[in-house]
Amino acid sequence: MDTNLDDIRHIRSMMERSSKFLSLSGMSGVSAGLFALIGAGIGYFILSKQFTFSGSLLYDFVILASLVIICAGGSGLFFCMRKAKRNGSKLWLPVTIQILKDFSIPMCVGGLFCIILIFQNATRMVAPSMLIFYGLALIAAGSRTYRDIRVLGTCEIILGLLAGIFVYNGLLFWAIGFGVLHIVYGILIYYKYDMKSAKNG
Repeated sequence: MDTNLDDIRHIRSMMERSSKFLSLSGMSGVSAGLFALIGAGIGYFILSKQFTFSGSLLYDFVILASLVIICAGGSGLFFCMRKAKRNGSKLWLPVTIQILKDFSIPMCVGGLFCIILIFQNATRMVAPSMLIFYGLALIAAGSRTYRDIRVLGTCEIILGLLAGIFVYNGLLFWAIGFGVLHIVYGILIYYKYDMKSAKNG
């Protein structure tokens, strides 16, 4: 009987690994959140004219956002690769490609929409839009990974709507959404899944 149960668990685990992206690391969320908070801190100094990259407020924030995305994405990839290697699985699977497609469509549309807002001088709505479209992207990709991703996405959307109401606090909502929420989510994922997989390994 125990052997049959073990076989069923093994089959279920194999099916889950083939249909879901389980190499998502909690530490990738924590690192992304930390880089976002650092970026928000620099953004505050840029807004208060205590620091600049280029002398232009718009270019400064484009440079800052690019640096945060590169650092957060790079660290996230590193931790996911490390988790996949530790679990003896591959990072780049068909489900990985599909989750990237699901995630990228709302993100690309949101990015283009934010560019339109900038050219229409509606910059106060950029932070709310970023949060909302990012939340939609997480929900779209959530069915192929941990369910907690959808919860995070919902929180990002709610935060984006609040940022759309309190429009002159965009940097604060940006810091909470991309910084604090990512750190909280990352810690949750780490203790809920990463430690469990490490023990099983």
